[in-house]
Amino acid sequence: MDGVIFKDINFWIELHKKFGTLDQGTELTKKYLHMDYDRLVEEVVVKLWKGKDTRPYYDLVKSIEYLPGVKETFDHIRQRGYMTAIISASSIDVARRVQKDYGIDHIFANELVIRNGKVAGEFIWPIGAGKEKKAKIIHDLCSDLGISTKECIYVGDSDTDIEAFKEAGLSIAFNSASEDLNKVATHVVRSSNLSDIIKYIS
Repeated sequence: MDGVIFKDINFWIELHKKFGTLDQGTELTKKYLHMDYDRLVEEVVVKLWKGKDTRPYYDLVKSIEYLPGVKETFDHIRQRGYMTAIISASSIDVARRVQKDYGIDHIFANELVIRNGKVAGEFIWPIGAGKEKKAKIIHDLCSDLGISTKECIYVGDSDTDIEAFKEAGLSIAFNSASEDLNKVATHVVRSSNLSDIIKYIS
């Protein structure tokens, strides 16, 4: 979602900027993102963010910009009769925004728990940092829908999508800086307009 549907941002890093915790957050992310996600949640959500007013969070959810071509891409997908899903390590509230705007069928993302306008110090993370968790969601969703994962088209942009690319039948690396992802992708697209992937979605 971040960098594919929305302009190239990392939602959680942008939220650190909003909350004034960027330096600590950047260090903690580098240290724990792929090594100890539980510890990252504890250090960030509990120790840095708990009790913070959530207006900056909701302002960020509303303000991040769609890439050009998003509407055309989802229009094409709907015309083809495909089901759609977002599987992202970003915020569930951002995914809900896309779901509302473009009629996404299924959304899977991480949730910053909010109560009474404050960060509650809890985090629900079905995706975590991605990787195997994204691949498992594809596998489970396709199983629930009664289709093969090889009928799935997956678009991603980072090395956290590698396992999902291997699970899907067709994969598109979109503006990816990860050479490892590009190597396993069916197609590599570099463009400022998401609709440039349409030609690969038959």
